[in-house]
Amino acid sequence: MIINCTKKLQEQLKIKPDVVEGDNPLLSWHGNLLIVNRRKTLVLVNDKNRYTIVLHGLKAKDFNKIDDVILHSIQYMFEQEGIQKDVIEQYIDSAREITFSKTKDRKLIARMNRACETLYYFETLLDSDTIFQPTLSLKLSRDLVGDGKKDYFYANEAMYKDLEEFTGKPTFQTKALEMKITLRLQSRNVFRKLIVPMYITFSEFHHVIQTAFGWQDSHLHEFYDFSNQKSNRALNPHHFAYNEEGYKPIANLVCHPEAFNHGDNSLPKKLDHTVLLSEYMPANVTYVYDFGDNWIHDIKVQRVMEDYDKNYPTCIEGEGNTPPEDVGGEGGYEVFLEIMEDVNHPDYKQMYAWSREQGFEDFDIKMVNRRLKDFE
Repeated sequence: MIINCTKKLQEQLKIKPDVVEGDNPLLSWHGNLLIVNRRKTLVLVNDKNRYTIVLHGLKAKDFNKIDDVILHSIQYMFEQEGIQKDVIEQYIDSAREITFSKTKDRKLIARMNRACETLYYFETLLDSDTIFQPTLSLKLSRDLVGDGKKDYFYANEAMYKDLEEFTGKPTFQTKALEMKITLRLQSRNVFRKLIVPMYITFSEFHHVIQTAFGWQDSHLHEFYDFSNQKSNRALNPHHFAYNEEGYKPIANLVCHPEAFNHGDNSLPKKLDHTVLLSEYMPANVTYVYDFGDNWIHDIKVQRVMEDYDKNYPTCIEGEGNTPPEDVGGEGGYEVFLEIMEDVNHPDYKQMYAWSREQGFEDFDIKMVNRRLKDFE
């Protein structure tokens, strides 16, 4: 693999490389060194497809073993993308011997500079606790870029295609769950059927549900996981940990450390960003959003897919509109709908304007899938 270095990066690495030609641009990257928030930041842009990887907060010890750091960052990013293991291993094996070269192509330098400029717009996504920056890297690699011929493409999608051609194997082939998520309402039928990769965390699953239902992610949330055993404890149907089949709740996954000091402590609590879906599902799960309005979602897995060919969730069916945020729970939602069904109601105009501010809209499966495709 070739890393084409800017002068700043050459000086940091203390090398004087010559121009090295490679026969496969997929195994060639342009690298630049930036100072962002007073920390050394390495930006790598693939010559073939402009896929971008960011490393932040590099120290002398990291530069001393930069070959290993770069290889690990590529492997780590591909794993974060959900790319199958065999594809990653084949690419890393082909890239294991790294040669550092001078930058050699004005067009490629310009593309790298564009990625560096875009980085500054999203620098709030940088994580100071690790040199690996998957969130920012994913953001930059999902940027729409031009090919210089008035055509545009997404770098991440181009990378997926290039890896498939390079290895002769499907880029994605992962386990996924086909599930039905039903909003617990007495008088309305609101549900979404989704296919969700099993390797994501419950925190990421939270964002999937928010997107599928059109919530605004402006309130706290939590999950309850259930065993396949019946519970001896009778719960009110409005209780967060209620399951209509009577299964026993076994864990409470929360979104903030403060939750460990509040609520029902009879269940073990874990932070949802530390737990993968595969650790509990396909067992039933309950998702609770907004502890004021108490929107409870019952999640039932309908089948496990062994060879899902995407690295993002998809919505395959749905029905019903999601209530506006802060409408006042199910009771407030019913009042809202009564007003919205009567254009002559004295509160109609005010309520209509308020609902638009809250993002209230009809369910549109095409729009939902467009947003889910950008899932990170």
